[in-house]
This record gives sequence, C-alpha cells and structure tokens, in this order.
Amino acid sequence: MPGKPLMLGEPGCPLCHGQGYVVEPGKLHAVARVCDCVPRCTLCDGLGNREVVIKGVARMGRCRCRVLPDRVALFNKAGIPARHARSTFDSYDPSAAGASANYHIARTVLEQYVPGQENRGVVFFGGVGRGKTHLLVAILRELVMLYGEEVLFVEFSNLLSQLKAGFDQGVGEATTLRPLVQVPVLAIDELGKGRCTEWELTIIDVLISHRYNAMATTMATTNFKAAHATGQTEINLTVYGGSNSASGTPGKLSGPTLGDRVGERVFSRLKEMCSFAPFFGDDYRDGRRGL
Repeated sequence: MPGKPLMLGEPGCPLCHGQGYVVEPGKLHAVARVCDCVPRCTLCDGLGNREVVIKGVARMGRCRCRVLPDRVALFNKAGIPARHARSTFDSYDPSAAGASANYHIARTVLEQYVPGQENRGVVFFGGVGRGKTHLLVAILRELVMLYGEEVLFVEFSNLLSQLKAGFDQGVGEATTLRPLVQVPVLAIDELGKGRCTEWELTIIDVLISHRYNAMATTMATTNFKAAHATGQTEINLTVYGGSNSASGTPGKLSGPTLGDRVGERVFSRLKEMCSFAPFFGDDYRDGRRGL
C-alpha cells in the first residue's frame, strides 16, 4: 500500500511490533511517539537533513527518515481521545454477531480512500456499544500513519462548546471554524448529540456547508437513525461491498432521526457527502460488565 512509513521498527519489538511507533493514553488525548527500537538513520546520522545531488546539483533536503516522526506529529494533532489510544483494526473483536460486517465496512472505507483526491465520507449509525467510535479511530490512525493525511477528531458536544466559547470571546466565525473546514478529514463523534438549540443547528449548518463547498471528507458516528422523519431511506451495507443480510441488529434506534436532530438542510448535504452504514451486533459493553 502506498504511503507506508519508510523507517520501521524491529519486527520482534514487544512495544511497536515493527510499526516503529507506540501510541499510549495521555491526560486527554492519545499520544504517539517513535519507538526506541527504530535505528538511528545512517543516511543523515539522525540529523533529519542530508545533501542530495539532483542533475549534478547538490542540494540540502529532508531525509526520508523524517517520514515517521512527521506522521507521529500529525497523529498527536488529531485529537484522538485517550480512551481510544489502542483502538485499532487489530484490537477490534469481529467475532460477535454482526461485528464482522462492521469491521468489513470500516476496512473498505480505508481501502477506498485516495490521498489528494475528493473522497466520499461515511456516517456509522447504530445503537451504543457497537464499536462505531473504535473503528472510526482505527480508520483515522491508518490515514495518518499510512498516508500522512491530516485528520481531526471532535466529539460533537465538545465541538459546540468550544465554538460557543470562541464566539463568546469575540472570535469571528471564519477564525473559529477555519481549522474544522480546512482539515482534509474531519471526524465527528456522536453527531446529533446535544440540545439542538437554534444556535447549535446554525453552527452545524455553517460547518457542514463549508466542508461541502470545499469538497472535504467528513466522517461521523451517530446513535440516531440515518433517516429523516419524512421517510428518507437508509443507505445500506452494499455501498461498501457488504450484505443486507448481516446478522445482528443496529440496536434500539427508536425516537428522533439524525435528520430531526441536525435539520433537513444539513442532512441533505450529508447524504450527498457521505455514505451511511448501519452498525450491527450487541452492545459489547454488556459483555465486559458480565451482563
């Protein structure tokens, strides 16, 4: 797969297992670092820059050994929650009913992503505890470490609180929203959560509209049904090569829909920007509690 880091660790390393980097939970966010097993670069002697000759002309440039540290730095800017420091494809258990379909969808989202091009986003929807956030983070992690893509993870309620704080301090809309609009991949966790005040609906409308016009990739999770109250049908598993007959259930999704929560205008644009994928299976947290 193109875009893999050029300096990897030792295959037998018990910390990174040859990936060359380690991710651990920090105070608020997951924190990555280059593993101690990664050898000192012999091309630049660890300086990060070296002289290369191009068409007979000697020039100084960044050494290829900087690819891995650069991607580690990108990961540390992504805002991945500390709780999900170890949320990877390898750590996801696909053995539960319906979980293999969830895993397949997430893997296909990653495999279909093409850096530098317009990529369709995705919205994972289903009941709590189906692994939506786990697999969303797993996708983001691979986008950073395989492709060097800049991503940003935000929890919907926290996002609204941060934006409101910025506006209350007199920071303009353009300045407040710029990082959220410009990042190539924005992942919104628990989309639709909140009080759905007029101000909140206006803010999410502005954000999604800006990303829509910029043709930027937006990914999200939600616990609400991906159908508008007017009867908009859900987009099914076949979008990502899955089957409509996946075992399990998306969970209890009675009550308001995502369209009800974010408004018809936002939902309409999300339908054009993203595919909607239901997540099946049981609440894995019940098993962890021994229920």
